[in-house]
Amino acid sequence: MNPKIKDLIDKVYGDSFLTHQLTWLFSDIEKAKSRISERRKMNWDQQDVVLITYADQFRLEGEKSLPVFTRFYNRWLKEGFSHVHLLPFYPWSSDDGFSVVDYHQVAPESGDWHDVADLKRSSKLMFDFVCNHMSAKSEWFARYLRQEPGFENFFIAVDPDTDLSAVTRPRALPLLTPFTLSDESVRHLWTTFSEDQIDLNFAAPEVLIAMVNVLLHYLEQGADYVRLDAVGFMWKVPGTSCIHLPQTHDLIKLFRAIAEEVAPGTVIITETNVPHKDNIAYFGDGHDEAQMVYQFSLPPLVLHAMHSANVETLCRWAQSLALPSTETTWFNFLASHDGIGLNPLRGILPEEEILQLVEKLQQQGALVNWKNNPDGSRSPYEINVTYMDALSPKASSDDDRLARFVLAHAVLLSFPGVPAIYIQSILGSRNDYEGVEKAGYNRAINRQKYTLDEIETALSQTGSLRQRVYRRLTHLIALRREHHAFHPNAKAEFIALNDRVLQITRTAENNQRITCLFNFSDRPQRIHQEYPPARELISGCDITDSELDLAPWQVMWIDSK
Repeated sequence: MNPKIKDLIDKVYGDSFLTHQLTWLFSDIEKAKSRISERRKMNWDQQDVVLITYADQFRLEGEKSLPVFTRFYNRWLKEGFSHVHLLPFYPWSSDDGFSVVDYHQVAPESGDWHDVADLKRSSKLMFDFVCNHMSAKSEWFARYLRQEPGFENFFIAVDPDTDLSAVTRPRALPLLTPFTLSDESVRHLWTTFSEDQIDLNFAAPEVLIAMVNVLLHYLEQGADYVRLDAVGFMWKVPGTSCIHLPQTHDLIKLFRAIAEEVAPGTVIITETNVPHKDNIAYFGDGHDEAQMVYQFSLPPLVLHAMHSANVETLCRWAQSLALPSTETTWFNFLASHDGIGLNPLRGILPEEEILQLVEKLQQQGALVNWKNNPDGSRSPYEINVTYMDALSPKASSDDDRLARFVLAHAVLLSFPGVPAIYIQSILGSRNDYEGVEKAGYNRAINRQKYTLDEIETALSQTGSLRQRVYRRLTHLIALRREHHAFHPNAKAEFIALNDRVLQITRTAENNQRITCLFNFSDRPQRIHQEYPPARELISGCDITDSELDLAPWQVMWIDSK
């Protein structure tokens, strides 16, 4: 019996976790451990670049979507990406997969676990562990409504007269939803995100046992990275904010301890779209909680720098970044299946500047989701837009649009940490307003699905924006993967050479040094530095002059000789 695991269970549950439940849990852990023979990669390096995608991203008539995706990946993406983050590919009822009906199955339209294993032969995998809530259409919830023994405490019933005004609300929807049980009684259940997403009651030991079994199943099925979705809300105590509670942190530590016991090398990644200081708390002491946290402040700060043509805030924030240990790193991204979160800007930018950015993006076609505040007001929660369209005015030429987009992704690939690129970004996608109208929600603007023929035709079309984006980003990724200076834990120094030019210097343990320059403006910038002799990696040109001219939105990666 692993003492670390037992101590964490005792800390969270005390005497409520019965002896037979503890025996049951440790038996499940030992069985899973005996079934896992694969040795996972320990830690990370510059080779690690993650692709974020849906399992049903591409369609081909008469075929399941996972095998279709695997063929596309092997043809177009395998050389650039080490990991594939499959967004929830389980049976689901809403929220594009995040309302899970059955954690242990693959959605039949996507395929089955054999198809996941086929993809695993080409790439390391990242799974979503949607641990806070599950679908109202799930069998677990049906058994709760039928009041079956063993399920009576699976979800959180609250007297609707309870004062819940202090609870942090991520969306402008009711916190409690009434449901009628088999005996005709009505219970108001905790639904943080929607009436179809019922929060699980982790205060009940039987829920923890069931969810640990989900985690163990994912490890058995080959998950190298495990993303804990919306994990900050996992423990509830009325009268508190019900986010980031100590029990939540302890449960994440427990998940990590279990993963390390059965599959050493597994990386636990927390997804908490919150202000930066709260986000980094999920590193714990640097050895006991998440190995990676989502770097939620990076996407809106890059946008702010681009639209203001000023890198100073981005640079100051980057200079403040510090990791608690070499056992941790950042999970960096610019775009994802969700919108661009604004809460991570709070505490970094004044609210007035955040609202100005939101208004500017709205004028250029972005949509906005809102959240309710405890005082009854509401604030913008996220911007819904493709990152391509977020960066550039509508009237921009494709050349300018491409330059801005490449600059932003070069920043992503230059930052310390492991970079992740969303499928819509590598495909050069634009806002999908038709998808929003059809789906009825804003996030569909950046979730377009394609037939295999249409996307391969677009990527093969000489000179198209999609092809140019694909080629430029693929080139940048290949360069990053070749150079030790881009190791996630390599030293990083950030300097604003002026208000428009950001410099990131990465230095590896082998003393390889790469200086990255970014012109966040539509004006040429002349930089006076002692670079020569050196080589600019992106263009492949040698540098022999101490003066460099950066074109508008140009990026240079300079390898000092």
